[in-house]
Amino acid sequence: MMPNIDPRTMKSLMAKMGIKSTELNATRVVIETPQGEILVESPQVTKIEAQGTVSFQVSGTVTEMEKSVKLDVTDDDVKLVSETTGVADEAVVRKALEDAQGNIAKAIMELEKQKG
Repeated sequence: MMPNIDPRTMKSLMAKMGIKSTELNATRVVIETPQGEILVESPQVTKIEAQGTVSFQVSGTVTEMEKSVKLDVTDDDVKLVSETTGVADEAVVRKALEDAQGNIAKAIMELEKQKG
């Protein structure tokens, strides 16, 4: 905020400029990103409306969590890749499928590269 201006005066000036701010009673804010989540606990959230645009100001205790993807590789997928590539070691085939994020064709191609 600006120095030497009390909050009541600031709110009045903002209202004159067509800016409306509202405090929200939020318990938690979650921001999802491709890399994971940003959690804001005990947040102070202000909704700001100006010139037809709505924005939010968020502050609080921030925790960042990386996205963890649990991939379920089925036994049928392992069997198909094993039979197609001739690789009998289930652990190797399962790892190839996990590295390929479940993409069977990609796993087969990678295993074929390793063989040849």
